[in-house]
Amino acid sequence: MKFYQETLVLAERRRGFHLITNDVLRAIPQISELKVGMLQVFIQHTSASLTINENADPTVRQDFEMFFNKTVRENDPEYLHDYEGSDDMPAHLKSSILGASVSVPIKNGKLALGTWQGIYLCEHRNAGGRRKLVLTAWGEPSA
Repeated sequence: MKFYQETLVLAERRRGFHLITNDVLRAIPQISELKVGMLQVFIQHTSASLTINENADPTVRQDFEMFFNKTVRENDPEYLHDYEGSDDMPAHLKSSILGASVSVPIKNGKLALGTWQGIYLCEHRNAGGRRKLVLTAWGEPSA
């Protein structure tokens, strides 16, 4: 069993849902050395999240943003945690709904994502800043 771990720092991105699959692959090329294994991608933030979904049609990502903005509204006067602005508490809620990590199987040195699947960075803040991810891959090495 081999283990690899890398840190990926993503440049600040606008609020929304962004494909980061290629960023992840560039940051942990050791995946190619594994015949079978797993990759965990973990985000070290509480106002952004990760998910896996459609990687081809950008309107899916736009619809994700629309849905979460309608579902978790900003400017709710009942929020107590509003120190960093009206998008702060909604960002924490969205992050908890979607989650801080995703796991993807590794098969023959490649991520075993479906044809139309990609890893998303879900940026829930208007100015979230750089985002730090910990990438951990493990598995049986290729022969």
